[in-house]
Amino acid sequence: MSMSLRLVSKFSIAGRVAAAVILCAVILAAALPTGAVAQVTAFRQAVAESAARDEALSAFYRARGFEGIWTGTSGRDRDRRNAFLGALADAGEHGLPTADYDPDRVMARLRAAETPAEKGATEVYLSELFLQYARDIQTGLLTPGDVVPAIKREVPYRDRLDLIRGFAQSGPAAFLSSLPPQSPEYARLLREKVRLERLLARGGWGAPVPGGRLEAGDSGAAVVALRDRLVRMGYMDRSATQVYDAAIQAGVQRFQQAHALSPDGIVGDGTLRAINTSAQARLQSVIVAMERERWMNRPRGARHVWVNLADFHAIIMDDDVPTFVTRSVIGARSSDRQSPEFSDVMEFMVINPSWYVPRSIVTKEYLPMLQRNPNAVSHIEITDSQGRRVNRGAVDFSQFNRRTFPFSMRQPPSRGNALGLVKFMFPNRHNIYLHDTPQKSLFSRSTRTFSHGCIRLNEPFEFAYTLLAPQTNDPEGFFHSRLDTGRETRVDLETPVPVHIVYRTAFTHTNGKLNFRDDVYGRDARIWRALVDAGVAIRALGG
Repeated sequence: MSMSLRLVSKFSIAGRVAAAVILCAVILAAALPTGAVAQVTAFRQAVAESAARDEALSAFYRARGFEGIWTGTSGRDRDRRNAFLGALADAGEHGLPTADYDPDRVMARLRAAETPAEKGATEVYLSELFLQYARDIQTGLLTPGDVVPAIKREVPYRDRLDLIRGFAQSGPAAFLSSLPPQSPEYARLLREKVRLERLLARGGWGAPVPGGRLEAGDSGAAVVALRDRLVRMGYMDRSATQVYDAAIQAGVQRFQQAHALSPDGIVGDGTLRAINTSAQARLQSVIVAMERERWMNRPRGARHVWVNLADFHAIIMDDDVPTFVTRSVIGARSSDRQSPEFSDVMEFMVINPSWYVPRSIVTKEYLPMLQRNPNAVSHIEITDSQGRRVNRGAVDFSQFNRRTFPFSMRQPPSRGNALGLVKFMFPNRHNIYLHDTPQKSLFSRSTRTFSHGCIRLNEPFEFAYTLLAPQTNDPEGFFHSRLDTGRETRVDLETPVPVHIVYRTAFTHTNGKLNFRDDVYGRDARIWRALVDAGVAIRALGG
């Protein structure tokens, strides 16, 4: 997609622009020689006409009498040009389309603009390019929900008029450097992107490892290929061994840990497939992660909950440090059960919760069962619109369909409740929350896609203790005093906690180590294709 198609254009009222231009000309005519008036007026009229198609730029230039900020001869104009050209030259480092932000093309246009009218049009062109660059590097190239509808994230777009005003009033280099996300994760991803690009220029990770199981004591060409690949990946030091020794085994285990594989030190099918994934494919994942980070370019909260769907873990973070980590189960892979991505704020937890069965489950799953057998799912109550329990024997379920079924269903608190013994609520229109589950065996699986969309936690009690710790001296005792009553109890968090449900197939730990996960929902593949369509390309850097 060309940059011109991605520019945001909003039209202002032509009459106001024309009036401003005429007023400007009258004022200048009273103060300047005739020739100077003509040149200045031609420049400002060209600015006014070019900016008229964009509401923000029209307002910006109108407020300053259509005076330029880029094309003049002052030191400030020169500093802005130089800082912006430098930022454009670095656009590729951030995974932006270099063709859209070619500093040589910008320089050629500046040199070609000779007449006042041409300079006025170039002035506005630079401002348009600045605003598009600012949006791309600050909040992403793509609109996430257009690429993957399950991404419900509200991207923190900045006001375009505020952006151009802020730039004009600030030190240009400092302002431009403040645009990309300032999060530690973005900085770490950026560093890893450059490392992978340099590695690609040197041939990537070398030849793939031939197929077949490899383990301690093996030898031969496959072991040598494995050794060399682990060395180039950074999982073991250089070695001349041709035997699957302790050093290779330790390197395999480090690789397995970074890819959420069982760290048994044996190269089976799953480990071999991950080891043979190319450096280019891994670089694509990093670039997608950087785009995703731009969609979240706002403070996450000193304390927040971070649920990485692709990693199957939920983490409580305090000042970028994980203070509690637990395994999670996420939505199944079918399109109607995948967990969405969004951010909200956790306000309370419910101990001994009831499960109010979602309408989709009631009509798609339970109604057909009730039509075959009115006593099916007998552990769940059927209630009318007033919340009164319905006598199953008095209802002919065959007369209803998904649209006309008039009842609700509720599972009372119990150890067998689908939500387990506690749920964590951040009220949202997606009806997604975190909760306990009686199905503990699922947490032993490496890929945990089994829910209807909500996030199940392996250690919900400990998760609750950590959340309650700031508001009670005995969080465990407080929690169990409510749990032991058997009654449904709401406990508010005195300080609500932001929750971010994300999807990262490439991410770093706070120690800087790069991790990769499978694209279980296929979302990152779709995002990468959209980035390529927008002009993003893989680079190999020499040096």
